[in-house]
This record gives sequence, C-alpha cells and structure tokens, in this order.
Amino acid sequence: MTEKSYLQKIEEHKGIILKVVNLYADCLEDRKDLYQEIVLQSWGAYARFEGNAKFSTWLYRISLNVALTFLSKSKKAAKIKENTNQDISFEPQELSERSDFLYRAIKQLAEIDRSIIILHLDGFDNLEISEITGLSKSNTSVKLHRIKQQLTTIINGK
Repeated sequence: MTEKSYLQKIEEHKGIILKVVNLYADCLEDRKDLYQEIVLQSWGAYARFEGNAKFSTWLYRISLNVALTFLSKSKKAAKIKENTNQDISFEPQELSERSDFLYRAIKQLAEIDRSIIILHLDGFDNLEISEITGLSKSNTSVKLHRIKQQLTTIINGK
C-alpha cells in the first residue's frame, strides 16, 4: 500500500470526504481544516487497511469519526502544512432546489443522525451503516426510521 495508491483512492472517493465536510462544518476555513484532518487521519490509518471492507466504507467511517471529534474539540487541530490538492472546491456543489432543501433539513439533525441518513442516501445497507458508525444493526434500523420521521416533520414544517 503505497502513497500513490492512497492518493489515487482518495481522489476517487473525495466526494465522500466533501459530503462529510459540508455536513459538519459551516464556514470555509473549518471545511478546509476538516478536509485536511480527514486526509491526514486516513493516511495514518491506511497502512492498517486490510481490504476486509470496501475502501468507501472504511473512508466513511474515518471521515465521520474525524468530523465528530472535530466538532467536539474546542481547540481545532493545527493546519496541515503540506498542500494536498489545490483544485478541491469546498463550496457545496450546485444542487437542485429539492436537493438543497433536503440538504438543509439534514443539517438540522444531530451529528450521528446526519451520518446515518447520508450513508443511507448513498446506498449503504443497515449492516454497513452499523459497521461504519459502531451502532448495532437493530439500533441503526430504529434510528434510521426515526430520522426519516424527523426529516418528514422538518420538511413539512410541522
């Protein structure tokens, strides 16, 4: 597992990182910091990636854990001096009006609930979501059902 293969996989899956970054950080500087922290933490863990899970599942787990830690710290980690990639846009991509509305509704959820619903929307099944989040499969199913109800309430304005 070389640096080149790691960078190639990060490039292929940077959408995962950007999705997490945009859900958990509001200002541009925080997005940049969080992106860099996720890349740094995943690089540190890459040597231990055994391929038992899909790379995307592994990266989601790291990204979400780093994002949740990032939020809980009052003092942010120092910026990574090394420039990872200049052409990354930290601004959310243009979304349709409906997608933007859903995105704003998801941002109103608790941090762990955001993780669960975004994984679900990306096509991960409940077992994969439970592996990424560390929740049991049954707890994941219950939480997902409640999250959907919560989103319905938010979207319908009730």
